[in-house]
Amino acid sequence: MNHYPLWKNLLILGVVLVGLVLALPNLFSQDPSIEITAERGVELNDGSIAEIRAVFENADVPVKGIEPLDGDRLLARFRTSGEQLRALEVMETTLADRYRSALTLSPDLPGWLDAMGLQPMFLGLDLRGGIHVLIDVDMDAAVSQALERYTGDIRTELRKAKIRYLTVLREGDRVEVRFKDAETRDAAAQRIRREFPNLTVETAERDGDFYVTNSLPPAQREEVKRFAMQQNITTLRNRVNALGVAEPIIQRQGERRIVVQLPGAQDPGRLKDLLGATATLEYRLVDTEHSVQDAIDGRVPVGAALYKERNGQPILLKRRVIVTGDQITDASAGFDQQSGSPAVFVSLDGPGARRMRNVTTENVGKPMAVVFIENRTLTRMVDGEPVKTRERTEEVISVANILEPFGRRFQTTGLDSSDEAANLALLLRAGALAAPIEIVEERTVGPSLGQDNIDQGFLSVLIGLLAVVVFMAVYYRLFGLVADLVLVVNLVMIVAVLSLLQATLTLPGIAGIVLTVGMAVDANVLIFERIREEIRNGSSPQASIHAGYNKALSTIVDANVTTLIAAVVLFSFGTGPIKGFAVTLFIGIVTSMFTAILGSRALINLIYGGRRVKTLAI
Repeated sequence: MNHYPLWKNLLILGVVLVGLVLALPNLFSQDPSIEITAERGVELNDGSIAEIRAVFENADVPVKGIEPLDGDRLLARFRTSGEQLRALEVMETTLADRYRSALTLSPDLPGWLDAMGLQPMFLGLDLRGGIHVLIDVDMDAAVSQALERYTGDIRTELRKAKIRYLTVLREGDRVEVRFKDAETRDAAAQRIRREFPNLTVETAERDGDFYVTNSLPPAQREEVKRFAMQQNITTLRNRVNALGVAEPIIQRQGERRIVVQLPGAQDPGRLKDLLGATATLEYRLVDTEHSVQDAIDGRVPVGAALYKERNGQPILLKRRVIVTGDQITDASAGFDQQSGSPAVFVSLDGPGARRMRNVTTENVGKPMAVVFIENRTLTRMVDGEPVKTRERTEEVISVANILEPFGRRFQTTGLDSSDEAANLALLLRAGALAAPIEIVEERTVGPSLGQDNIDQGFLSVLIGLLAVVVFMAVYYRLFGLVADLVLVVNLVMIVAVLSLLQATLTLPGIAGIVLTVGMAVDANVLIFERIREEIRNGSSPQASIHAGYNKALSTIVDANVTTLIAAVVLFSFGTGPIKGFAVTLFIGIVTSMFTAILGSRALINLIYGGRRVKTLAI
């Protein structure tokens, strides 16, 4: 009685040891660091490390080390945050044209832990410091813009079909076309239904005039809103990435809001400038008649311009712009029906479609390029003072041959993979915001306040743990010491799971851990009180232990399952801090059930199991 088989003891010990190893990275300090990324066309190598190190040495900024990261990135470590900020200033004043710099914290792990790929848990904005912005997206404006596009497209299509109309007007949430007679109206309705299948087309007669009323069905309205939200998130993500912040968070919240969190960033003005930047696209023909090398040497032909592709390869384009991104109404990834290769399908508005058809008809077989243009505000240090400058970047993101004339809807092929097609479609849609945005909440957390939150959170956990440990040891004696030991193991397991999942620990998350400390011993209290009750009823010590653990199990499971349900509900319907509290509460309940039921039982079995016992230290 009261004896676990060897395999179960080894399993419990193995789980605890794995938890200790996973939690170990959180014991090491984190170095203030700068994540360095090369601009397009700049290659990172050993020479780059030597160059950056020399720049820091010339500026008398001591650097702890510079090491390569996955991809085209470097990590420069410093001993203090002051040295980190001085190094960032040096990077912005001397190397901003070649490298992008992002403030971050990097754990100083030993080589064997780093080789295992173990990392500490992330710290939330309230613990690390940074900027939190809540953005409201005007969904009604997105629907209004869609109707405006349809108004122009319908007008263009009717002119193309030579169908005479009196007026094409936007009336509220619909587009009305007025005609003189029913025959013309019916012909127009048939044409509109064929060319715009997403619209609900109805005919009517009022005051002697004949109308075709076009509106967006509810499903299409939701699709327009979904597309606007997705495009805005993609646009904001592209812009925030240019800000140079490690581990930014851009995610949807609710029906019409977007949360932007930038850990480590402390300049909300710069963030607003970036979110307000504009971007667009241009379609141009490739100049195949002149030499690219001549243009590189400075002899650019009249009517042409020299650009660079994303891989840094120079390319010569004609100055004449076919269409711009303002005329793109939709872009989606798919596959070419003939070859099965990845493709991007683009839709243009009426004027853009007419111009595209004219140009492609005259240039079948020639290559056409897509140029991505972005205007953004950059802040550079000049003579120790921050100076804001507007920068215009232009790059060719796609080049494809014109196989046949096309107009309103066409496809771009020649892509390497379906992932590249999906990224290109997102990039085409992310050239500009699909709906107006408004910053409704802005919050900046300083790094010193974040450190205060960490210190106070750690102190609260420590005080709660000590109070529970002392009470259990005094009230339940040896059994209480066992409960204290498994409680400490439970805290280690919580940290281990958070590190394994790379979850983000927030201040409400610390509150969840403190609550778990008090709740974790509940299971042991139920078990120990049941054992004492069995002893008072005259059962033997071994039988009391066995009955205590078995009879209290159902009560423990019921109590913890109800708490788990509450944690799941909080995570499902909560936002931000509430999710952080729910995550740690859920993990704490699961780990406490393991440690309190299996862990404490294993220890009690090792102490009392397999021998005669007259009394229990409980």
